[in-house]
Amino acid sequence: MNKSTEIQRSSKAETILSQIHSKTKLGDLRKIAKDIKKDHELAMELWSTGEYLPRLLAILIMDKKLLSQDVLNQLDKDMQTHTLDERNNLMDWLMANQLTKDKKNIALMESWESSSSALQRRVFWYYQARLRWTGKTPPDNTAELLSAIEANITQEEPEVQWAMNFTAGWIGVYDEQYRARCIKIGEKTGLYKGEMVSKGCTPDYLPEFITIEVNKRMNK
Repeated sequence: MNKSTEIQRSSKAETILSQIHSKTKLGDLRKIAKDIKKDHELAMELWSTGEYLPRLLAILIMDKKLLSQDVLNQLDKDMQTHTLDERNNLMDWLMANQLTKDKKNIALMESWESSSSALQRRVFWYYQARLRWTGKTPPDNTAELLSAIEANITQEEPEVQWAMNFTAGWIGVYDEQYRARCIKIGEKTGLYKGEMVSKGCTPDYLPEFITIEVNKRMNK
């Protein structure tokens, strides 16, 4: 790219970008964000770099009130330039740090079950799982969610499949009346069966996930 077509960034953006490098950790980004607080304009400058770490920082300092469906669609489109893992991490980070903090944005997430965007469908399911694993009383949509999972999980994109599976996992852990049904979903789909996990992590295969997490809670 020649100089004349380069984006002119503010000195503030340049200063912050100079602090981010390959060894920067998420905790470091949080510290930088804490000093900046909220600055949507700066967030958009950092986002425009197209780079992963600056984009994670951008998410932390966005103004949640400005995240309309149109803006979220654009962010989603921009995320498609990243690898699958980075894309998922960006969307999950956006959900955790911004979308769950605002009633209007929660309503948007809850409307994404049939979105044409796989990332938005992932967020719909991940949010449903989150409502359950945080131990809050879940909404009364559990039976409908399980029916949708049973009908659609095998045809879904991998990133959505994981979130649907995760939701079924937490329903199985916390909701005894649906436990056997959730275990059966795992047995039937065979998703994540035999997958190796790091020490101390729970496998995603539903029969194992549910058994391990239930036992943890019973032995407290």
